[in-house]
Amino acid sequence: MSLTSILSAEAIENAIKDCQAPESFCYKKFFKLCGLSSKTPQEVKDVFQILDEDNSGFIEESELKFFLQRFVPEARTLSEAETKTFISAADDDSDGRIGAEEFQTMVQS
Repeated sequence: MSLTSILSAEAIENAIKDCQAPESFCYKKFFKLCGLSSKTPQEVKDVFQILDEDNSGFIEESELKFFLQRFVPEARTLSEAETKTFISAADDDSDGRIGAEEFQTMVQS
């Protein structure tokens, strides 16, 4: 399964273009622009599984740094500050990583 089987390539491209500048990534805007925030809970879960590169059941900081590149390989990496902001926004149990339910809540809030 690929991200473009869930989200349109055009929407992904628009979302990536919007946050090309360093320190410009906003997860809420990104989820909206790429169409993820309007997907079903199962589709959001499917996207989570694609983003969870090591299949640990969590998206760790090391995976989150390359979040944009999971959508478009040529995209930039997230800065340390962007990565930490992203994690803290979703990490309800303060374990330093994003679980599937935390991701679901973050996307659909």
